[in-house]
Amino acid sequence: MAVPDPGLPTRVRIHEVGARDGLQNEKTTVPTEVKAEFVRRLAAAGLGTIEATSFVHPKWVPQLADAEQLFPLVAELPVELPVLVPNERGLERALALGARRVAVFASATESFAKANLNRTVDEALAMFEPVVARARAEGGHVRGYLSMCFGDPWEGAVPVDQVVRVCKALMDMGCDELSLGDTIGVATPGHVRELLVSLGAQGIPAEVLGVHFHDTYGQALANTLAALRQGVTTVDASAGGLGGCPYAKSATGNLATEDLVWMLHGLGIDTGVDLGRLVATSVWMADRLGRPSPSRTVRALSHQEQ
Repeated sequence: MAVPDPGLPTRVRIHEVGARDGLQNEKTTVPTEVKAEFVRRLAAAGLGTIEATSFVHPKWVPQLADAEQLFPLVAELPVELPVLVPNERGLERALALGARRVAVFASATESFAKANLNRTVDEALAMFEPVVARARAEGGHVRGYLSMCFGDPWEGAVPVDQVVRVCKALMDMGCDELSLGDTIGVATPGHVRELLVSLGAQGIPAEVLGVHFHDTYGQALANTLAALRQGVTTVDASAGGLGGCPYAKSATGNLATEDLVWMLHGLGIDTGVDLGRLVATSVWMADRLGRPSPSRTVRALSHQEQ
């Protein structure tokens, strides 16, 4: 039964990351056609924003080495298909295929910037400036991902003002939206609220923010609710709870899209998603991967045996 909460938004846009963030860690290569079918099924389930792939160098993320082959297979779907572009070369590859929604991937901490990009935070920002400028000049939409917004496996808790500084830099260079990442899943609701209030005080409103929580300590839904109470209406999630982060060993799975949809629909919040079709899609993908979905909602609604 849906029981609305007047303190929450009436609609939430889910930014589905399963096809990119979810599959990038798989040990065995997922066939390109399976990935394309996954994206098609996600679209058919009502997800309007589906992150398709990443135009990174194949050496770094071998699982996504087929970006050039995959994107044309799904490009005609009537949904938004953002792609990750780490640098100008990646952007060129994406633009050549007609991609017009791209994302850059920054870090709030020096340790993760070094591990993920082999650069300092400021060097990484400098690398992204021409990427964002070119994408915007081509009429594109740019999302700025920011990792380690709450905690870092090497540095511990991350000061809020440090995160705000990098967020401001990304917005100043022209990003259309930001996604605040809890890469190792250590955030708690009070910390989420403090960061969002601090960003608002610096002129970065909730309307341009998305949240990307990992469920390492079982806090992803609680943190999402805290973000919604601050006006955030974009939430990243991964179908079936797939994925983590290859450069942060303590990172466990993303918030499962099904778990998010169950909560949102119970609060009377519109998502446009057909939960039954989404569950069926995650069961289908779990079968292809040879293991059950970690999503509690998928297990409850599909009677998967563990």
